[in-house]
Parts: sequence; structure tokens; C-alpha cells
Amino acid sequence: MADDLRRLEMTPGNYYNFHPGSHVGQGAEVGISKIAEILNEVLTKDQSTIVLLETMSGKGTEVGRNFEELRQIIDRVELKDKLGVCLDTCHVWDGGYDIVNDLDSVFEEFDRIIGLDRLKAIHLNDSMNPLGSHKDRHARIGEGEIGLEALVRVINHPATEGIPFILETPNDDEGWTHEIALLRNEYKQK
Repeated sequence: MADDLRRLEMTPGNYYNFHPGSHVGQGAEVGISKIAEILNEVLTKDQSTIVLLETMSGKGTEVGRNFEELRQIIDRVELKDKLGVCLDTCHVWDGGYDIVNDLDSVFEEFDRIIGLDRLKAIHLNDSMNPLGSHKDRHARIGEGEIGLEALVRVINHPATEGIPFILETPNDDEGWTHEIALLRNEYKQK
């Protein structure tokens, strides 16, 4: 990670997204401490790159399975201004956050626990799994359990204004072209 961050400074102002990791049976508290320790070692006050902690689905021993775990990592990092969060729609759905029926409450909870000012990117994808499955299986836009209508609400929600969306769907160039056109058609300029 340190090498990646050094190289990213050659073109300043980037985001570096990563999965926080797993505690491999040692418990979330140990995992959170180790992740924060590593971030404290590699972050520098002069870097322009913002490191994004990605929301996770909670499969296995993943750390970052809920907003509270991400907040605990942030709280233990000295250079908090170098941290942000990437919200992955499949991960939060699989993790138990109901973005289909209660999107406003999910963003309110995110704001209360982490702060919307830290929301820097969205990984936009559907999920093959039901709510709270803790599995992390991405689906094409509109072809999963989240559905097109809910994902359209995500891209048009006031909390996501000005935030980049990255497709993470199991696709090829033709499929992504179709998804991008579909989402552009549904996006309401703010």
C-alpha cells in the first residue's frame, strides 16, 4: 500500500480504494486495530491521495461489515483527513442495509456514524443475494435482488450528488456500455 500511495502522488488528487481486510478469527477488534495501525504507518500529512475504506458485506471474518466498524478504524487513524469511504451497493445490501425499501434511513445512519462528508465514491452494482446474506455476489444492474428502481434512487439521492460512481458488475464491454446508457437515461441532473 505504501508503494501504491507513493506512485499515486505522481498524479496528485487521487482516491485509493481498498477492502479493509479480515481478522482471520482473531476478532473484529484485533482486525480494526491492525488496519488502523497499518494506515497510521503509511499515511503522510503531505499526500494528496485520499484512502477509501470500502463497505463490506460481512462474509467470513471481513472487517468493515457495518458502518460502526469503519468508524472505529477512522477513529484510530491519526490523519483522518486522508480517509474517506466508498459505499458498495452490493456489499451494504448483503450486509443488511435495506437500500431498496429504506434508502433515506441508510444514508441518515451513514451520516450519523461516519459522516456524509467522508462518502467519496460509490461502487454501483446489483446483488445476486437477498438482504443480509453476507455473501458478496455482484449482479448486473437491474438483474439482481436490489433492482434497477432502487439503484436509480441511489444515483439520484441528494447524498450522492457530485460523487463518482464506478460499475462493478460481472460484464463485458458491451454489457457495461448498455448499463452506462441505462443509468445515464435515469440520472436526473442536480
